[in-house]
Amino acid sequence: MDRRTFLKLTASTPALMQFALPGPAWAGERIDRLVLGNAEWKRRLTPEQYDILREEGTERPFSSPLDHETRSGLYVCLACRLPLFPSRFKYDSGTGWPSFYDVLPGHVETKTDLKLLLPRTEYHCARCGGHHGHVFKDGPKPTGLRYCNNGAVLTFIPDKA
Repeated sequence: MDRRTFLKLTASTPALMQFALPGPAWAGERIDRLVLGNAEWKRRLTPEQYDILREEGTERPFSSPLDHETRSGLYVCLACRLPLFPSRFKYDSGTGWPSFYDVLPGHVETKTDLKLLLPRTEYHCARCGGHHGHVFKDGPKPTGLRYCNNGAVLTFIPDKA
């Protein structure tokens, strides 16, 4: 290889690398944010849904019919319809809330919650920022995680038969 060929290849490497290396565009689907003011959220949501999604509240355990849902389908954020969990990730945790051992990649964001003094991991919808619940490290295999979700802020869409 002569010097000129080497320099041409070297100069073109950064341009080629954008296609070879994973970056933000390749890491997964891009999720556009839905940003609304409090007045609009209050108009769109029931008081219970607003409390959970916008003020990080929690529904009473064993109050959601989705806790006992067993059909095949998809669980989506009630506020913005972003899919969060396929039904194959759901399991009966016995806690009184719909629980999942995994989430669709990139569809939730987490932060540390110190409201009960001990740190917990809280998760929110990646599109609208709505609070859905907490994730704990006491779930089943393969992840060992339990996404404990407020059923009042999920919509279940059954698979077409």
